[in-house]
Amino acid sequence: MSLPEIYLKKNEDKRLRKGHLWVFSNEVDTKRSPLEQFSAGDLAQVKSDDGKVLGTAYVNPQALICARLLSRKANLKCGSNFFKERLTTALILREKLFTQPYYRLVFGESDGLPGLVIDRFGSVFSVQITTAGIEQRKESLLTALVELFNPTAIILKNDNSQRQLEGLSLESEIAYGEHPDSLNILPYRRFSGSEIAYGQLPDSVTIEENGAQFKIDILNGQKTGWFYDHRSSRALLASIAKDQRVLDLFSYTGAWGIPAAMAGATEVTCVDASEGALTLAKENAELNQVVDKMHFVRSDVFDFLKQARLDNQLYDIIVLDPPALVKRKKDFKQGYEAYRRLNHLALQVLSKNGILVSASCSYHLSRENLHEILRSSGKHIDRHLVFFASGGQGPDHPIDPASPETEYLKTFFCSVSSSF
Repeated sequence: MSLPEIYLKKNEDKRLRKGHLWVFSNEVDTKRSPLEQFSAGDLAQVKSDDGKVLGTAYVNPQALICARLLSRKANLKCGSNFFKERLTTALILREKLFTQPYYRLVFGESDGLPGLVIDRFGSVFSVQITTAGIEQRKESLLTALVELFNPTAIILKNDNSQRQLEGLSLESEIAYGEHPDSLNILPYRRFSGSEIAYGQLPDSVTIEENGAQFKIDILNGQKTGWFYDHRSSRALLASIAKDQRVLDLFSYTGAWGIPAAMAGATEVTCVDASEGALTLAKENAELNQVVDKMHFVRSDVFDFLKQARLDNQLYDIIVLDPPALVKRKKDFKQGYEAYRRLNHLALQVLSKNGILVSASCSYHLSRENLHEILRSSGKHIDRHLVFFASGGQGPDHPIDPASPETEYLKTFFCSVSSSF
């Protein structure tokens, strides 16, 4: 049986033909194919103005991105076998890259699964579904995960603003497994009509990265519970941290600072506004036997930097890895200024011949934007700043060259000295 059709306006198929997966609502010929005929999550064939099939997509008539392609084939069947094939393809790449099962297993469009992110923490999987199309098929997704990996637990991390735009619930849940504080098994028992034994969600989940161990809080932590994307840059930082005094700003649970301490940093100060994150960072420092080198400061980073400048505190290495400060294009001006102020303040508490590691995970702040912020900040305080390395997202966050949105992370390693 053929799927219903969505026709694009004339010449609105060019981006899709180049490999992109998104259809915007203003690109649809709504006279030929009214979006109101679809419910959120329905499958449809996407066709060009001349009737040529561009692929199968799921639809949300209420969203700006009203359709996302799952395949270039017509009339795709999107059940558990579809997810098993895509998950297997993603797994093959990760197993080539990593010797241990700690990585981002699925990175949305890059793995042919728009609207889906899955982080793997050994036998525990943290799943973030951001679109109605994947939400409608989550039982098939869960079936595929269980059959492929036999996991201990699967957590659906639903506290994401994108879900709100798609009209979805923001309440996270344990989709597979049992919470240690509960005697009751939580929902999702239906897996293609068959009974599958439940696992057990561990009291705590520990991962390994760059030779360090980290306890993570999937249920209450940010995003999926951990940020694998900076893995390569954190390894580079550790390689230059010996005998250095390190300041880790927006430290979260210590992913930058703890490996630096393990690599021989004399002192590491972690600054974050979250008491819970710092508590976990301290536990991680104890786990890796470097707590005697660590200081944990709960503070707004802007306030901390201003006070450090007043107190004439200087650091040999400063890691500036803030959350996304430009979440939407319309927030660019305000976010740009926030990045500028942070880098300007950080440079003022950097010791002579120090190193600033400056990063941005905001897609709407380009690499060129961050480059210019660093250039102008150095010049403003009469410091000579050079880039000796740069980084981006780790290999488990692959970039689809047809989807520029899949490339979001940028990092500059800066050596900063007195002006010539």
